[in-house]
Amino acid sequence: MNIDQSAPVERLESLLCDLSQSRVLVVGDIILDRFIYGQVERISPESPVPVLAIHHEDVMLGGAGNAVSNLAGLAAPCQILSVIGADENGGLLKAHLEKLGVSADGLIEDDTRPTTIKSRFLARHQQLLRTDFETKNPISDTIAARVISAAEAMIKASKAVILSDYGKGLLRPDVIAAVIKAARAQGVPVIVDPKGQDFSIYRGASAVTPNKKELQDATRGMSVDSDENVVEAAQSLIESCGIENVVATRSAEGMSVISAKGAVHLPTIDIEVFDVSGAGDTVIATIAAILGAGGSLVEAATLANMAGSIVVTKVGTAPIRKEELHEALHEASGNVLAPNFQKGERGKTDRSRRGDILGWEEAAEQVRRWKARGLKVGFTNGCFDILHYGHVSYLNNARDRCDRLVVGLNTDAAVKLLKGPSRPVHDEQSRANVLAALGSVDAVVLFGAEKAGDDNTACALLELLKPDTYFKGGDYTVEQIPEAPTVMAYGGVVDVMPVYEGHSTTGSIDKITQNAR
Repeated sequence: MNIDQSAPVERLESLLCDLSQSRVLVVGDIILDRFIYGQVERISPESPVPVLAIHHEDVMLGGAGNAVSNLAGLAAPCQILSVIGADENGGLLKAHLEKLGVSADGLIEDDTRPTTIKSRFLARHQQLLRTDFETKNPISDTIAARVISAAEAMIKASKAVILSDYGKGLLRPDVIAAVIKAARAQGVPVIVDPKGQDFSIYRGASAVTPNKKELQDATRGMSVDSDENVVEAAQSLIESCGIENVVATRSAEGMSVISAKGAVHLPTIDIEVFDVSGAGDTVIATIAAILGAGGSLVEAATLANMAGSIVVTKVGTAPIRKEELHEALHEASGNVLAPNFQKGERGKTDRSRRGDILGWEEAAEQVRRWKARGLKVGFTNGCFDILHYGHVSYLNNARDRCDRLVVGLNTDAAVKLLKGPSRPVHDEQSRANVLAALGSVDAVVLFGAEKAGDDNTACALLELLKPDTYFKGGDYTVEQIPEAPTVMAYGGVVDVMPVYEGHSTTGSIDKITQNAR
């Protein structure tokens, strides 16, 4: 695998467009990640520990499963090969994979071990405790033989392989060797997210992706404090362990791609870091996907460097999305290896000029970022067809009661169901752009039913975003608001605000109609 020195934006855009042609096999330890959220308002009378009053829980794929989530976000077809317990949590993992459109056929059940679960207990995003339910013992010879046989069959339909080693007993040395041997026989690159200090077990791999500490530990303490030292340590590893390339992730120093013959150093990107959880899975998933689409290792690492820089601006374990890389490339120009490459003037954290029009997942990530800063997030929703004084005053009033305001905007189809076939006057994109231009609005998210009988409330969007306060304008009691139970179930507050009499879209339309006669 040669190191190509160039990575023009047009070429990277082309590779992103070709990701549907990639097919990646992920072999490794799949984990069920649980995040249990609540509030601490007292200390236990039984012992000096906080009492967490739980109000909701998030469950997601972790470990090798996070690499799969990132591949799904990149729209790169993938398969997973792992071992789970014959238990209820194994069933949850299968359900989460199927929700991503990924087959669970590669999950091998072992009734002698549990499905690995990591549970994190948090109060206002401050982690209080983590519990691990797992077995780290190596898998049995019988299970190992099944894994190897399955890998040999699945590699034949793959264009890249990821070994995701979380030290949970699946990737025994003989399993690793068999997977690499089968992949090399098919000419399929193998990228390894390594574990431990002995990288010789990955002999024959196309590349390993250690961070600085892992690189230092694997080379018995060699310095990694400069470009030159990183190259020296990586080339020592290449020579001693029989690995073709090292892609070293170096935090603020960016990323380095090193072979026995040379190196390319990719600069860091100017971003605001919130959480580095899962960034390694994003990097390796992007590298494998781009290699599977026919890219060079430097092209793959360049996009992986950008992807990793994007996901660390998110809170918690969140995957990259293909659209985010397209946007980052759109803001770049020329060759993205240039050391002065940064995101455009209006980056993800710049909200000073106007709000953003976001998809559901983007909005959820943004709300998590705001909450991680300790900001109070409000939400309201409506048609906002012809924007008038009542709308603007209501939105300003809502924004005065929170730090950030998200507006859920009914789609055109949803407005027709609510208001009749002659509405809306303005299409959804026009309405969204006008709302986003208001100083009181920080984000706009489209939602609503597509046909009669579908849910036309904001309940599903509220359940995803979980804003602190739900604002509703009108002469209602909380009991009359259909979204109220959803908000209160996760611990949010419903705030009913006054309407502004004499101002409505219907009134504006009537006035225009009368004046036209």
